[in-house]
Parts: sequence; C-alpha cells; structure tokens
Amino acid sequence: MDVKTSQPTTVHPSKPPFTDDHILPLSHLDTDRNMNVPFRYVRAYAATNHHHPPTDPFDVITAALSTALVKYYPYTGSLHRRDSDGRFELHCTVGSGVPVIPATVDFPLSSVNYLDDAEEEFIEQLVPNPDQDTLLKNLLILQVTRFSCGGYTLGASVHHVLCDGLGATLFFNAMAEVARGAVEVTVEPVWERSKLLGPREPARTEFPIEEFLSLNKDFVPYTEVVEKVVREYFHVKDEWLDRFKTFLQEKSGLSFTTFEALGAVLWQARVKASKIPRDEEVKFAYAVNIRRVVKPQLPAGYWGNGCVPMYVKTTAGDLIEKPIWETAELIKKSKRNVSDEYVHSFIDYQELNYKKGINAGRSVGAFTDWRHLGHSTVDFGWGGPVTVLPLSRNLLGSVEPCFFLPYSEASQGKKDGFKVLLYLRVNAVASFREEMEKFGNMAYV
Repeated sequence: MDVKTSQPTTVHPSKPPFTDDHILPLSHLDTDRNMNVPFRYVRAYAATNHHHPPTDPFDVITAALSTALVKYYPYTGSLHRRDSDGRFELHCTVGSGVPVIPATVDFPLSSVNYLDDAEEEFIEQLVPNPDQDTLLKNLLILQVTRFSCGGYTLGASVHHVLCDGLGATLFFNAMAEVARGAVEVTVEPVWERSKLLGPREPARTEFPIEEFLSLNKDFVPYTEVVEKVVREYFHVKDEWLDRFKTFLQEKSGLSFTTFEALGAVLWQARVKASKIPRDEEVKFAYAVNIRRVVKPQLPAGYWGNGCVPMYVKTTAGDLIEKPIWETAELIKKSKRNVSDEYVHSFIDYQELNYKKGINAGRSVGAFTDWRHLGHSTVDFGWGGPVTVLPLSRNLLGSVEPCFFLPYSEASQGKKDGFKVLLYLRVNAVASFREEMEKFGNMAYV
C-alpha cells in the first residue's frame, strides 16, 4: 500500500501579517523540556457530494490555510534557543510559510476501513515525520492524501512547543470555518503566552512539585534506552467496563471514571509485564486542561499549551501487589491536586530550576483520553472526519503512551465500546496480554 507524494507546496499568509522580523516569547508550559517533540496525527474524511461544484481537498485546505495564517502566523515561525537560559523562543520572519505535501493513493478509504484498523506502516505514510532540525524550522507540516473514492486524509506534524492538541484544534477549526465560507473566525486567537502563564514575582513553589519531578542536566526526555516499542490495539466493550466499575465500587465503596478504572488496569499490567525492578519508582502521568482552572481563566482564544502534567508515583513492587481498586483510587486522589496553586507552582518550578534539567524520570507511563476532544468539528465542507488517530510515541516524558480512542464513525452501530492504542516494549507484549486477559472481556484487534 504505497502513498505517492509530490513536492511540498509552501503556503504563505494570504496577506502580510507583519512587516518586520520579530521574536515572540513563549510560556514556561510551552518550553517544558517534555514539549520538544512533534505531535502527529491524521484525520480521515469519507467521500461526500457536499461541495458543489466538486473541488479538490488540497486546493480547499491550502486556500483556507493561507487565510488562517494571517492571524495564526506564528505557525510560520522557527524555534531558537536563547543564549541567556537555553529556553526556546519563536522567531517570526517576513515571507515564511507552511509546507503542505500533496499525496495520492490508488484505492478507496473503505479498503482500509477508514483507518480504523489499518496497518501502522501505511498510516505512517499519511503523516509528515520531520527530523529534529526540520522540526525546529517547520513547526507545522501538513499532508493531504487523496484516495480513489474521493475521500482524503489530513496528516499533521505540529511542534508541541507551539501548542497542545486543544490549541491546534482551535487553529484547524479556524481553517475549516474559512473553507466553509466564513468571513471571520468564531474564536479570535490570543497569544500573550508569557503574560497569561508567566512565573510569579517572586517565583515560589507552594505545592511540592519536586515530589514528582527530577533534576538532572544530563537526562534528555525520550532518550532512555529500552527495547523496541510496538503499537498494540485492543477494544473495550461497554458491558465489561460497566461490570468492572461495579466490581471496583463494591470493593472500595468509591465510584470511578473510565479513565481511572481502565488506567489502573493498564498501568498495573504494563509495569508487571515489563519486569521493572521492584524497588524502581514508576509513574502514571496524564495531562490536565487548566484553561478554566487558573484565576483568571484563560481567554477562549488562547491556543498555547494549556495543560499541566499530573503524576501518580509508587514503586513497581508496591504497584503490582496492590488490589486493583487501590491503584484506581491513587489515580482518583491525584485529581484533587488540580488547582490554580498547582499550576503556578509548576510554572514557578520551571522558572527556578529550568537550567538544572527538569524531567519526569524513567518508567513513566502516559495516559490520555481522546474520546471527547471535539475532532469532529474540523469540517472543511465535506463533513467532519470519520476517524482521528494519533501517531505520537513521546508524551509527558513517556516513550510508551496510551490513548483511549473512539471507533471510526464509519463503524458506528457495528462495534460497541471503544479501542485502546498503547505502545509496549516488544518483549513485554505477550506478558501484557496475559495480564489483561485476567480482567476478562477484552479482545485484541
């Protein structure tokens, strides 16, 4: 299944957004060392007849991108480290643009089930995968791949220093509004990174952030040496999940969300299958949206990184010996730490310790729930995407992230529940499956 790509087209803002080269400051959430990676994902769009007359998705998307870049011009910038402290800052240069790769395949989207269970090797061809040097110069790279049926995919590589998934979705929604004929975007973008999420004066950490983070100038996130990491999918049935959460409630007297209950199972099974030494510290990491947590709340158009990492930590030995409901309770209790003070302590900790090499350490498992992120709103005129898939292997300091994903809309009515995508060390796969089978009605796909 080959994807035929052509030379990239550089898309410039439809009118000059500025006349002089300049530098934009970033927030301490943007310059967190864990953010020096791309997040990559693909949206799949089924063929429809909504556009009259029929139009080429590449032409529609690049025209919309050109218009949107007038207000979102930082996507045309490049990242450079400051001499004073080594933090990234954004350099904006007159005449810069965003590369968009045109591509085609000679079969229909339906033949790969709208990417719902397509092979990783094929999906990787649908999304740009820049090297580190290119990534710093091209913060956003897109690829539009047309299928023989008239459907298409939009693959994106976005530098995480510039924004998080919610921030990127604001931008793609702005593009989609323009593509559908809007004169003005609904949500006006807001920069103000260092002003809205800057350190306090004086910087102080009233929440004990140091309990969860380490300081080591020689440690570079995502470079820890592990065995080959592979993608695994399995699906979770609604009936099993309801029974499992009822079981946890009977044992603990507490009610748990799907994220808490299933996260506990996955974390415990992964640590056990990976044979991590019993005395080694392990962490469960997840991101919390702080846009409405901070005081005052961030404006609706704030599109920078607006999440902070939360951590649950214990030793590998303690984790695998705990009853599963106690692990779920650890995750549940960690959410109580979410507060305006936690956010500002995290920011101030970055201010005070950045040069010392802040990191989350080793044996971090990152977990994220993509089932309710509103990806379906990104409609360029043919309807929203039927499938959205992440391809990022590095998240929150972890090289083994886990995503809760909805099934493709093309599969609605055919499958109940949702699927889980996780990355595992290849030597741990068989043991992990055995551990998961102990919990009952889940199947690998």
